[in-house]
Amino acid sequence: MTQAPAAAPATKPPMTLLIAAPRGFCAGVDRAIIIVEKAIEKYGAPVYVRHEIVHNKYVVDSLKAKGAIFVEELDQVPDGVPVVFSAHGVPKAVPAKAEERGLDYLDATCPLVSKVHRQAERQVDAGRHILFVGHRGHPEVIGTFGQVPEGTMTLIETVEDAEAFIPADPDNLAFLTQTTLSVDDTAAIVATLERRFPTIAAPKGEDICYATSNRQTAVKAIAGRCDALYVIGAPNSSNSLRLVEVAEREGTPARLIQRADEIDFDWLAGVTTLGLTAGASAPEVLVREVVDAIAARFTVAEEQVETARESIAFKLPRGLEPA
Repeated sequence: MTQAPAAAPATKPPMTLLIAAPRGFCAGVDRAIIIVEKAIEKYGAPVYVRHEIVHNKYVVDSLKAKGAIFVEELDQVPDGVPVVFSAHGVPKAVPAKAEERGLDYLDATCPLVSKVHRQAERQVDAGRHILFVGHRGHPEVIGTFGQVPEGTMTLIETVEDAEAFIPADPDNLAFLTQTTLSVDDTAAIVATLERRFPTIAAPKGEDICYATSNRQTAVKAIAGRCDALYVIGAPNSSNSLRLVEVAEREGTPARLIQRADEIDFDWLAGVTTLGLTAGASAPEVLVREVVDAIAARFTVAEEQVETARESIAFKLPRGLEPA
């Protein structure tokens, strides 16, 4: 039997909500979702998507309702239907297999992830072994490793990994990073690599994407003023998990929730200032849903704290613009 929601108190206590900006969708996520929607318009349903297009259940469910079918492997895509590759990127073998089968495919890989892929190819072509800073098993890491021959890249997850790595040729190394890492953690790992291997080649520009950096900076700006902080995002979303870590590192208790129904009001006992942000795959509608749920229990004063403005937009793949 489903438990009825607790009634709102007769007198609602005050709650200041500090809402971080930027938050939520980034340009790469926006582009990936539009690619799936326009593919459905152009080809008709169903359109298959290999892996979650972005790591957010609400977004995935919304696209399923429009005619998208999500699968983990290309083998699950029937012949003769279009397939979209997720924003996280895929190994080269995946589009090669799609071409071999004659499948129409659209690559929704974030252009900032594609940039890392091209850098990996260039470093290997230059004869360097790549140390890739990232999280084992994450789709972006799998996709990047799949751009270069096996054995030409080593995963570095921690400072300890960076200390322990023994290269065959210490003067022919390069490093790259996953785009959704903690800026602070990555800086410590990179500093270790550069201390141990002074000639290591660095990426051109920062690999950690602008949206990941901006959202972490925004959390730092509000964390010191909050009693607690909620991050709206999926448990498999790397950038969302990093936001929780950033807040905790600032000394602020933080939790990840996917939607308003996961709010723990007992956890908010004694909280008078609550921070709120959303990972790069979480739509603004979920932020408003959480705000409304809190407003049902508290007299809410909202304050948006903006640390940057984002105006980046990415082009759609050729053939989809006029769909």
